[in-house]
Amino acid sequence: MKHDVTVIEDFLRATLPFSEMTEEALARAAKSCAIDFFPAGTRLLTRGETVPREVLIIQTGAVKLYLVDEEGGEILGDFRGPGAVVGGLSAVRGGPANLNAETVEDSFAFRMPVAVFLALVETQPAVAQYFLKSFSETYVSRAFGELRRRRVPPRSESSLPLFATRVGETLRRAPVTVEPGTEIRAAAEVMAEEGIGSLLVRDPAGGIAGIVTDKDLRRKVVAKGLDYRRPVAEIMTGPVRTISAGEDCFHALLAMMKHQIHHLAVERQGDIVGVITSHDLMILQGRSPFALFRDIEVERSFARLYALAEKIPLVIRPLIEEGAKAGHVGRMIAVLAEALLDRILTLLQDELGPPPAPFCWLLLGSEARREQTFRTDQDNALIYQRPADPGEASEVRDYFLRFGRGAIDHLVRCGYPPCPAQMMASNPSWNLDEAAWSDFFQHIVTVPEPEQVLHATIFFDIRPGFGFTELGERLKAQVVRLAAKNELFLRFLARDCLRARPPLTFFKGFVVEKSGEHKNHLDLKSRGIMPFVDAARVLGLRAGAAECNTLDRLAAAHSARLLSDQLHSEAAEAFELLSQTRLVHQLRLMEAGKAPDNFVDPADLTELEKRTLKEAFAVLAALQSLVREEFHLQA
Repeated sequence: MKHDVTVIEDFLRATLPFSEMTEEALARAAKSCAIDFFPAGTRLLTRGETVPREVLIIQTGAVKLYLVDEEGGEILGDFRGPGAVVGGLSAVRGGPANLNAETVEDSFAFRMPVAVFLALVETQPAVAQYFLKSFSETYVSRAFGELRRRRVPPRSESSLPLFATRVGETLRRAPVTVEPGTEIRAAAEVMAEEGIGSLLVRDPAGGIAGIVTDKDLRRKVVAKGLDYRRPVAEIMTGPVRTISAGEDCFHALLAMMKHQIHHLAVERQGDIVGVITSHDLMILQGRSPFALFRDIEVERSFARLYALAEKIPLVIRPLIEEGAKAGHVGRMIAVLAEALLDRILTLLQDELGPPPAPFCWLLLGSEARREQTFRTDQDNALIYQRPADPGEASEVRDYFLRFGRGAIDHLVRCGYPPCPAQMMASNPSWNLDEAAWSDFFQHIVTVPEPEQVLHATIFFDIRPGFGFTELGERLKAQVVRLAAKNELFLRFLARDCLRARPPLTFFKGFVVEKSGEHKNHLDLKSRGIMPFVDAARVLGLRAGAAECNTLDRLAAAHSARLLSDQLHSEAAEAFELLSQTRLVHQLRLMEAGKAPDNFVDPADLTELEKRTLKEAFAVLAALQSLVREEFHLQA
């Protein structure tokens, strides 16, 4: 197509970095260009083959850059829109393209000869700085693994292998086993000879009945003076906790931290094929959250717990570097936060004296959903058993209020801000006996009022966190049971979750804040993440699901046939994308010495990030439409 110099000049003059060139250089560059049309699906570059003679400057349309994996699937590398250049890196390097490039919609582009482009890089400082910095800092190394379902393989030796390594790949030998009647002394000798820290104990049928570790020998034998001639079956732990050889090592780490163990038997097709240890994971990862978890677990000083809490972001950052999804990171943050909570509440009981009645600390909101980010506000409550003697009620209530206030104070000192709405165990309204909690939920569900339901949604994200967990589980079961069978309440909840519209304008621009501190910024939490959480909550309750994690609730709704296969997959992926975008944004703020928030400037987003966010919001609109139809609500 014959070029139109005026059109090209005007476009370059409005597009960085060409707009920074001298008028003379811009005019020469424009004269060298031609305008061409590329239908959707046109292959522009082929990795390892195409040595471009021209670079393309996109005028309208869109181009995707991608790799093809061994199975023939696409691994998206970047997305380019108007004003972006395709083929520039190959031009600078003088070699073939390192990514495939293909138009994803009908596109017009300016074709600039490579010689002209290189002359601009050499003679125009703004062009050189823009493109060379872009190539070195973002084009090659930037990972977009969380914007798709498959993760891009690690690109460098410094990338941590927790997610890239399967449990089975860490095994170096078959498991060492002994009979249950083997003497403890003989078992210890086997461990010493083999240079291992654990033995699996076989059962009479040839299966695995239990495990004996060096810790068992120290605590159960040496410390207690147990006869070394006793059978090893007396000190083993059974049944053995197992993990599939196909799981990634991150899940092994989570399991060890959750159950406070250091060994997992590895299972492959029903057979135990080895043992993975916390030491294996620490060596594998280098900076392991397990070490911090262990330090928290044994700490007996409040002041040192505060210091340990400050280290949580330091061990979380490598997980994000490695490509951990937001769901993985949230679970890890939750495990470490609950370890802190466990120690705080244990030390607090030592300080205040034993509790006068069984109690359970309740986690609410994102803590209950295991969807925390860096330093999430506190949301918690406390339930305790009503004393049999009414005369003791006042004393019991006073103890647990002091207990709640003390705990909240220590959590604040650990860096967890108090809830602005005071939904915490320090508030008498949320520090109640079992009967009072039951009455509260009974009233909310059976006599719902719009404003009351709005403020109480957080209490439908509830999980026992410490103490007599059966108290919390009973309450949670009652909540789910009440909600699932009350259509009126669910409709109130559904109506509430439709209040926040997807933040897209009619022309598919982002709806941003119009004033205040965050003017022209996109609120990822209230306009994106929370509407997903709200929709998943009402669908999960409709399905009678006890889970409160958003992805788990979506899965439960899918199992109950409330969500189609496609919408379930897209909703889960979109929620992960939004959560990941927020997590990375907060990490960048923290590393810049700023307080983490939820407000992203659309101008700072790449074309790929903008496009995928818009697609995520489109999925949110579809999910809300389903909620509207399911509960027969007006648009």
